Amino acid sequence: MKLLTALARKRASGGAGEKPPLHPYVVLAVAILLPGVGQVLNGTPSRGLMFVFFTLLLGWVTFHLTAPEHSFAGRYAGGLLIYAISVMDAYKWARVRWEVYHRAAAPRGNGA
Repeated sequence: MKLLTALARKRASGGAGEKPPLHPYVVLAVAILLPGVGQVLNGTPSRGLMFVFFTLLLGWVTFHLTAPEHSFAGRYAGGLLIYAISVMDAYKWARVRWEVYHRAAAPRGNGA
C-alpha cells in the first residue's frame, strides 16, 4: 500500500512531462515473448535481469537433474516455472502502475 501511495503522490506532484505507463496487455504480450523485458518496460530492469538469470539457472539445473526420457517441459521445469512467475509479475506491476496513473489523473469531484 505504501508503494501505491508513493506512486500516486509522485504522479500528483507534477508529473506534467511524465509519460503514461504502457497498457498492461502490451506489457503482458512483451513479457510472454521476451522474458524479463516486461519488467524493463515497467521501469525495473534489474528485476528483469534477475528473472532472466534465474530462468536460465533453474532451467539448466533441472535439465541436468532429469533423465533424457523426460519431456521438454519436464527437463526445463525450473526455468519454465520462473518464466511463468516473471510473466505474472510483469503484468501485475503494469496493472498497478496503470491504475495508479489513471486514478491520480482522474478529476476529483467536490462531493456536493
